[in-house]
Amino acid sequence: MGRITQRDRVLAYIKDFGSITSWEAYKDLGVTQLGTRIWELKKLGYVFTKQRVNVKNRYGDPSHYDMYMLVEANG
Repeated sequence: MGRITQRDRVLAYIKDFGSITSWEAYKDLGVTQLGTRIWELKKLGYVFTKQRVNVKNRYGDPSHYDMYMLVEANG
């Protein structure tokens, strides 16, 4: 069996939990470039939807993050 890549871990996380955010990718998987991993998975035929989540930061200023969900698996 080959090496498990960050891309593999991101895909497994989404399948297990239904979605992933950049914070979850960093905190739970050690992945700092979630957008790049999603882009790689898209090139392999996976289809994602992205939802923008609006929040306030610790200073009360508006902020946001993206949450990715798998729509269609490759194959």
